[in-house]
Amino acid sequence: MPEDHKSLLRRFYDEVNADNLAALDELLADDLIEHEETPGLEPNKEGVKQFFAMFRSAFPDLHIDAHEMLADGDLVCARITTTGTHQGEFLGIPPTGKRIEVDAIDIVRMRDGQAVEHWGVTDTIAMLQQLGVVPEEAPAQP
Repeated sequence: MPEDHKSLLRRFYDEVNADNLAALDELLADDLIEHEETPGLEPNKEGVKQFFAMFRSAFPDLHIDAHEMLADGDLVCARITTTGTHQGEFLGIPPTGKRIEVDAIDIVRMRDGQAVEHWGVTDTIAMLQQLGVVPEEAPAQP
């Protein structure tokens, strides 16, 4: 079963990469709980679908690379890197044309072939710095 969970998460990333967001209806449970909340979006299945629609609109060449995946019981964890070019508005940020490369960790609880719970840690500050919205920190002075 843990290998099945890893396959399901890998399929989720593949469907997002292919811009097949309709597949999320099949991969996300109706009672999904999203713990990595996005302001203005509900922490549920519809909110996750809206997030990826918004993300794909802002970064049309969005690509998620899954690196290591670990599974234990009904949980699967993945280290991922998301890349894309900022060509549309994102969270109120007008298009910058800049490329992002952002690391994240996803932990997903699976049930009956669907994701039912998600926790994530994304390096959002690095993304905002790459977009030029947040200044990069100056190196520490000796």
